[in-house]
Amino acid sequence: MKIKDTNLNYTLNVVSRWVVGLVFLFSSFVKGVDPMGTMFKVQDYMSNWELFGMSFTWAYPLAGTLAVALICAEFLVGVMLIFNAFRIFSAWLLALMMAFFTVTTFIDATTNLVDDCGCFGDAIKLTNWQTFWKNIALDVPTVWIVLTRWMRRKRRFERDSIVFIGALAVMLVFCIYNIKHEPVIDFRPWKVGNQMVDMEQGSTPQSYVTYKNTQTGEIMEMESAKLMDYMADTAWANTWEWTSSRVEMPEIKAPGFSMFDMEGSDRALELITAEDGLVIVTIHHLEKIDAEDVEEIKTARTLAGENGKEIVLLTSALPEDILIWMYENGIEDMDFYFADATAIETMMRGNPGFMYVKNATVVDKGRVAGELKMEN
Repeated sequence: MKIKDTNLNYTLNVVSRWVVGLVFLFSSFVKGVDPMGTMFKVQDYMSNWELFGMSFTWAYPLAGTLAVALICAEFLVGVMLIFNAFRIFSAWLLALMMAFFTVTTFIDATTNLVDDCGCFGDAIKLTNWQTFWKNIALDVPTVWIVLTRWMRRKRRFERDSIVFIGALAVMLVFCIYNIKHEPVIDFRPWKVGNQMVDMEQGSTPQSYVTYKNTQTGEIMEMESAKLMDYMADTAWANTWEWTSSRVEMPEIKAPGFSMFDMEGSDRALELITAEDGLVIVTIHHLEKIDAEDVEEIKTARTLAGENGKEIVLLTSALPEDILIWMYENGIEDMDFYFADATAIETMMRGNPGFMYVKNATVVDKGRVAGELKMEN
């Protein structure tokens, strides 16, 4: 049965196109600012999903291309819906994408093979079930857009072509720029200006003791350092008894982040809270570092020395591999630490990447050592 072309039905078509279009524009933009993050999410699906017992890890080299293609497709759909361009094509492309997203997120919600689909990049985190129901909500206006795609349709091929080509060019350039640089808008924990540790607590563990009043049952918790002041009061000591104690460790505001030394000790808290500042060179894939990257690392070492700053390497490579590599490239004098590749990729997309941290605050970061701002 064909939907009648009434003012109400067409108004609902316009509202539906704008609602879905804006969601697609937002989704593509927050992924477009960090295409590498989207690529990592595509790789998560490739490594965790199987079809007839076969994984998709063989397609890893295609992850970057697929990520950019997905971002551009979302952006194009959003632009075409809002500008009412290529109405039949955009309606069916939207229907195809929403069917794919809905099925995928339903499988995610029921199996939890991938704990976050990354539909809004790092800007907004949703659970798998929240993502699925979000897609169900979008399916409603999507169906209406498809059913009313023919209403008041005008053939404007030249105008629609300009909209299509312009949107594609804009998003491609945007993605390429953000691949070659750190994201223009950083939604990750290691954003410039973020304080990674609550410095009011300090960088050392804090211990607390709990005492109970034997007469009233009142409970009191205090810092262990203040206990002796209370114990000096004989009356207090005679009416309060110890019940428990606890130690509160300062936390780095980046889940899973660590900086292990060769002995297996995590030095992250000590290093990033240094008052004199620390330059961290990140390498999440040692095999991809070339001669030009090595020179950039040497430049960072020189600049750090001239500014009186400590500099360290943070890598996911095996100890024997990093030791051999550093010796072969003449930087064996640099201190180095180990972290999970995912934690490093979250910290910096660049490989290598350069970050300056002082008092647990990210002062600056980038992919070019010479542009790193090192405050004194």
